[in-house]
Amino acid sequence: MSHPPVYERVALIGLGLIAGSMALAMKRAGLAGEIVGTARTAATREVALKRGLCDRVCETAAEAVEDADLVVLCVPVGAMETIAIEIAPHLAPGATVTDVGSVKRAVIDAVAPHIPDGIHFIPGHPLAGTEQSGPEAGFAELFENRFTLLIDDGADPDAIARLARLWTEMGARVEVMDADHHDLVLAVTSHTPHLIAYTMVGVADDLRRVTDSEVIKYSAAGFRDFTRIAASDPTMWRDVFLTNKDATLEILGRFTEELFALQRAIRTGDGEMLHDYFTRTRAIRRGIIDAGQDTATPDFGRGGGKR
Repeated sequence: MSHPPVYERVALIGLGLIAGSMALAMKRAGLAGEIVGTARTAATREVALKRGLCDRVCETAAEAVEDADLVVLCVPVGAMETIAIEIAPHLAPGATVTDVGSVKRAVIDAVAPHIPDGIHFIPGHPLAGTEQSGPEAGFAELFENRFTLLIDDGADPDAIARLARLWTEMGARVEVMDADHHDLVLAVTSHTPHLIAYTMVGVADDLRRVTDSEVIKYSAAGFRDFTRIAASDPTMWRDVFLTNKDATLEILGRFTEELFALQRAIRTGDGEMLHDYFTRTRAIRRGIIDAGQDTATPDFGRGGGKR
């Protein structure tokens, strides 16, 4: 027996990796009666139609949100306010507006003042992604067993439960948390690691000019992981660091302190400190695997999986 869709009409504003994956996951599970999308460029809109991500593609966000009972903002954080201003007069009464941005306090500050009365605004963040971007990159399994965090900023509990059900039906594990706590946690688990990856690849690029490409040719697993992370969308990550400045700087300060401690241990030959430190950090990696957020299966950069 088939179940009715969670939302009759879903509007996706922006049609990149996350929106494309949401569309495919919703279609696979019959979670939306109709999916309408829009994107800034005609080329992106064309690819989205060709891939079947949307039932209809509109040229403007204002047109896309008409009569939608769920609107998902899938644009860089820096573009959120402009989109919110555009769509506000066209939102259907009782609709839910959410987003998929990596920063939450800045999104609330940018979007909430423009949301009309009677509209449910529930910021969100699926902790899933790849280094790929664009409508070609989406796949229905992206959210399976990954966490999606919803921010309770005073929205109606029934609206939150309905949105949580959508994410759960797409395969995600849903938790609700405060915006500021979200931004601090993500500064540790995502934002600062990305900044370190960008920095390490930049250092290697400087060295590559001296070593005649040996850094690239002989890259081992650690450097390959850095380059994978550093291949992420530059516009998105620029906006993340500019809008989650305080939390990122706090964690960078703590990282610098840890780095100085390791430098001191290496300089003084303190092998016991290094061994104890690496033992503790190794346990964190095992915890990530035990939580089902990664696998211990090695691939050694030889195509151990499509994603």
